[in-house]
This record gives sequence, structure tokens and C-alpha cells, in this order.
Amino acid sequence: MLHKNLILLLLIVCALLCISANVFANIENQPVIKLAVSNATSGPTAQLGIRLNQGANTYFDRVNREGGLAGKHIQLVLLDDGYEPYKTLINTQNFLKKKDIFAFFNYVGTPTTHAVLDKVSQSHVPFLMPFSGAEFLRKPVIKNIFHLRASYYQETEQQIHFLVDEKGMTNIGLMIQADEFGISVEKGYLMALKKRGIKPTVTTRYRRNTNDIKLALSILKAKNVQVVAFVGTYEPFAQLINSAYQQDFTPFFTSVSFISSRDLFQRIKQPSNVLVTEVMLDPANCNEAICLQFMDDMKAQGIKTVDQILFEGYLNAFVFVEVAKQCGESLSQSCFLEKMTNFTYQDKGLTIEFSENDHQGLSSIFLNFFQFDK
Repeated sequence: MLHKNLILLLLIVCALLCISANVFANIENQPVIKLAVSNATSGPTAQLGIRLNQGANTYFDRVNREGGLAGKHIQLVLLDDGYEPYKTLINTQNFLKKKDIFAFFNYVGTPTTHAVLDKVSQSHVPFLMPFSGAEFLRKPVIKNIFHLRASYYQETEQQIHFLVDEKGMTNIGLMIQADEFGISVEKGYLMALKKRGIKPTVTTRYRRNTNDIKLALSILKAKNVQVVAFVGTYEPFAQLINSAYQQDFTPFFTSVSFISSRDLFQRIKQPSNVLVTEVMLDPANCNEAICLQFMDDMKAQGIKTVDQILFEGYLNAFVFVEVAKQCGESLSQSCFLEKMTNFTYQDKGLTIEFSENDHQGLSSIFLNFFQFDK
């Protein structure tokens, strides 16, 4: 009897193992739409890549739970580039060798996207929603490159309008990251200032992926500028603001959305005048349907603190899915690019619109001021 029970138990175990093997085989062989992501998930800009990916994955998880796109699940294929252009180029070359990538997605940074621009444009693979406002990605229009966020020229114009036209500040110093990102945003500041008959009092530079701001700070302080327009990442900018305050140097500080206001503001240790322009709605304070859905999905994941970067990743994913749906079971890169060119989405105060001559979906700019909490 014991022998028979043992045999029966072994048969049950074998059956369960076979079922499990079939389930895993089905999951492994399930058709997927692969989106190639090279961005920073380590180093001084890690939080940008991490939260952008998290926001996108949250929306894609929702879609995948509901059956995916025409029965295909969406998968982010993630590679870390540490915000270093040569790593981005290597990652992109590796993606292209695989031949199964549907699109490039959620790349972060101007120097990194500049490094792969030729490869991407020649590949004809869709390059979607890079986290950069650089003009070289926008003009001239490149057939397979689309952006959601507003440009750095639009951001810098709004900053200078506030600081010069509204506040009357004209003694302005620039502190610029020494790379393509710095060049791109600096051009925006120079154009906005020139429009008002103003030149920067002084321009200083510092190296990417460092917090080496001492020399630049001493130069800006010596010129006693009223405003420091900073181009770079949140860690050196926070160090600049904190160090300036310790030296009794308290100008108005300003920067574009790439800085990540959430990461910057939580590093400022004292009362300071800081403006960051944003290119996304604050999802915690808007009533659009996509904002409310985003908040519900974040809550379901146990995420209590949200920001524009999480929302941007989520919105990037939303746009991808909405465009892909229009192709149905005939989804292909060529169909996707055709539908993307004519895509429009309207929800109360949120309008996303692309056209043949304009591959930038949003243009709104929001002013976000630092508020010191003791």
C-alpha cells in the first residue's frame, strides 16, 4: 500500500512539473514587443533613468495585464549607460545587432543622444521620447525621432522672461556643463538674453559627472551676479547652492527640467531662491484622466511620493501604446511611424499633438519654485 501511494505521489509531482514546464515555456515563447532603453541607472543622474523606467513599466504592466497589444506583451530591454555617451553608443550598437528591437525608448540626456544620433537616424528604428530638450533632435525634423517634452529653448525663454521681464534682473551669470547638454541649453539662454539686449555677465564651466564647482562658484561670487543660470545635474547644482549660501552669496538660481526638481530640492539645506522650469504637469495636482489613472497605479504599487519624471515615463508609455493600437495586428515600425506622425490626444488641459513638420508632442512650460521646509 505504501509502495502504491509512493508511486501515486511521484506521478502527481511529475504531472505538476510538466505543467510548470509548459507554463514557463509559454511565457518564454510569448511574442513580445521589445523597446530598447539606454539610460543612467547608476551614477549622478541615476534617479532620472530609474524613475523614468519605473513610470513606463507601471503603464506597460497595466497594458500587459489586459492582454498586451494584439496579444503581444511590451518589454523594456534595459541597459545602464551611467550618463556617459560612449556607453550609450556601445549599448545602441548592441541593440541594433539583435535585430529584434521594435523601438528605442526613454533614452536620457543630450550628450548621450547626440552620440547615437547618426546611428539612430540611419537605422530607421523609431527613436521615441528621449529625455532631452535639445534642438538638434528637433530641427531639422528626423523621420524616426519623436519627443514628448518641450524644448530647452522654450524652457530658457520662460526663465528669462520671469527673471528679466518680471523681476528686472539683468546681472546674470551662466554655469555650464562642458558637453553637448551645456552647449544646447547655453544657446537657449543666449538667445533669450539677446532678445532683450542683454549679455551674460560671466560664463563658467564644469565637467560632467563631477561635483567640481569650487572655481566656478568663486568666479560667479567675484562678479556678484544676481542670477546663476545653471546647466547640469542635481548633485553639483545642490552643492553650488549650499556652498554659495555658506559664503553669504545668495543670488537667484535657475535651471531647466533635466535637473529633476525633486532630487534637487531635497538636497538644498537652507532658504534659497531657486526656479526650475518643468515640461510636465504635476500629476499630484491635476484632474486629467491620465493623471488620476497614474496616481491610482502608483498607489497600487505602494509609491507615495510622485513627481514629473515618474509621470513622464508613464506618459511616454501611454503615447506609445495609443499609437501602436492604431496599427492593430498589423503593427510594424513603418505603420507606427506613420500613425505617430498624425497622432493627437486631448484631455482637458493636456494636448499631445504631432505632425509631419513637428515631432514634439508638448510645448507647455511650468514654473516650479523651491520652498524651504524647516
